[in-house]
Amino acid sequence: MPKPDKQRGEVLVAIMNKPLDFTVARDEHWYRIPQSSVHKWLSGRWPPSWLAFYQTKVFADEAYSVSHYAQVTDIRKVPRQQLFPDQPRDWKSDHLYYQLMLEPLQQLPVPIISRRWRRIIFIPTTWEKFTTAAEINDLYDDSPLEDRLWAEFKRLRISAERQEMVEFRKNYYFLDFALYCASGKLDVETDGDTWHANPEKAKKDNVRDNNIHSLGWKLLRFTSQQIQEEMDEYCIPKISETINMLGGIEEGNIIPRRIDPKRPGGIPTLFDDIEQAS
Repeated sequence: MPKPDKQRGEVLVAIMNKPLDFTVARDEHWYRIPQSSVHKWLSGRWPPSWLAFYQTKVFADEAYSVSHYAQVTDIRKVPRQQLFPDQPRDWKSDHLYYQLMLEPLQQLPVPIISRRWRRIIFIPTTWEKFTTAAEINDLYDDSPLEDRLWAEFKRLRISAERQEMVEFRKNYYFLDFALYCASGKLDVETDGDTWHANPEKAKKDNVRDNNIHSLGWKLLRFTSQQIQEEMDEYCIPKISETINMLGGIEEGNIIPRRIDPKRPGGIPTLFDDIEQAS
């Protein structure tokens, strides 16, 4: 695998949900992103040096995974009409897009998979995370606090989805960690110190929390100090207690898995005992 451009060094994972777009990226070596989407979703994480694609269900064997990527050689701002000159003009013709010019597509030795269906738009990440990720959740690069809690979840085999997007009355929220349990859904948030020192942000988060509650989510918030200094004594026990109160983690098994922090992998069920004995 070639090394990334050290001056920019960012990888952008973008959604690929149309076979025609994949053909263009593979054969014509470019991909388009609306300027409005960059401003809305990628503030502070633009431009990328590398582009990778999260392929959706229309790609059959490669669905819900990242298999293909390419180095970005140039980025141009162009109207849609210039990208598709053969299409008749309409209200979208003058919309501006970033046209990312690409080197030939390369394929990862092992795809980065998504363990469950989820809505993904963009994932800006680092080259190191991109080249070492086993699953989609390994790619996220939002905060060291999230990374630390994610490492604990993986160690304890607690299934979670990072930056899960939910919608409430046309408002979109990204949950730090979404955990799906037998009797409910749990949102775990890691708050930096600025959350407590910024009244305006605290007010917005209060509205956010209320809206998420309205969607049926139970919410746990942990401060920087709790994540950094009280992970084993408070954070993980509290999360485990809440998961078990909600009936255990749903993992597609017959019986949801209850969590015991002292036993990575959770509390064995009757079916686990039968499987081990066979």
